[in-house]
Amino acid sequence: MQARSSGARIVVSIAVVVGASKGMALDTAAQPVSHGSQVIQGSQPPRRCGDWLSFQILLDQQGFSPGEIDGRAGNNTKHALSALQRSRDLRPTGEPDCETWRALGGESSPPLLTTYTITPEDLKGPFEPQIPRDLLAQAKLPTLDYQSPLERLAERFHASPALLQQLNRGTATVAGQSIRVPSISPFDADMKAFNRMADDVTLFVSREESAVRVTSADGKLILFAPATTGSDHDPLPSGKWEVTGIEWHPAFHYNPDLFWDAKPTDTKATIKPGPNNPVGVVWIGLNLEHYGIHGTPEPSRIGRMESHGCVRLTNWDAARLASMVRAGTLVVFR
Repeated sequence: MQARSSGARIVVSIAVVVGASKGMALDTAAQPVSHGSQVIQGSQPPRRCGDWLSFQILLDQQGFSPGEIDGRAGNNTKHALSALQRSRDLRPTGEPDCETWRALGGESSPPLLTTYTITPEDLKGPFEPQIPRDLLAQAKLPTLDYQSPLERLAERFHASPALLQQLNRGTATVAGQSIRVPSISPFDADMKAFNRMADDVTLFVSREESAVRVTSADGKLILFAPATTGSDHDPLPSGKWEVTGIEWHPAFHYNPDLFWDAKPTDTKATIKPGPNNPVGVVWIGLNLEHYGIHGTPEPSRIGRMESHGCVRLTNWDAARLASMVRAGTLVVFR
């Protein structure tokens, strides 16, 4: 699957975030930003073999998700590189070498950063600056929305808040302000439907690889995304299952009887929808009781934390996956 930006200027705006737990000022000073050995800016010089940020953006554009784009050499990015290399008949080293750079089209790609202008809607909210970790406390909140405009904007461009801050150092977030962002198709948590990308696909979820793969009927890999796939207490149950349905913006129904680490005093509770809901923006149900594939409020921890059995993706990857499946789609856990 490809999600390549058209290269057109994206219009949006950003405002000052005061006191929000994940919100900080941004900076759009017209300075090149160095990542590793490469300088990335609006008008780029010829690139030689890229850097981690460049590879992450190109991978995301071409359906090999590195998870949260942060410019770092993390395991999720290396797994995505390995998957891309295998799909292009290259040695799967997981390293950003020149041969892989050429296979991704890095030498001739448009600029990998683009401009986004903050809109009043980006700043409007509602925001929930303080979201407690305790699920019963979360159930008392009116919404599990973003904690700040910065968090909303970072998720829209599949990026870490820290990366956006680094790219836009010192600039206040106000409507009409232009910022630099990764050049990818923006994710919108308010979208409840996407164009169907495929009609006959198979999902493979691998605990060893900590990833979800989607293949077309002819066996072609069309999406690779990092995932959290259960834990020692709730291991991924090997077998073949089917998608039963898709629910956008789901509420989360907490049942302490299903959580090995629940407190003895915990009771059942319903947590309101929102991107910071425990299951994120979408739930893909399976014909396996209590199991599903869903988003997350913590994209930076995908592949680095355990779940209570379900398959967890970043919100944007869960949304991409939901656009590819339908009731009856085969899901293989292994």
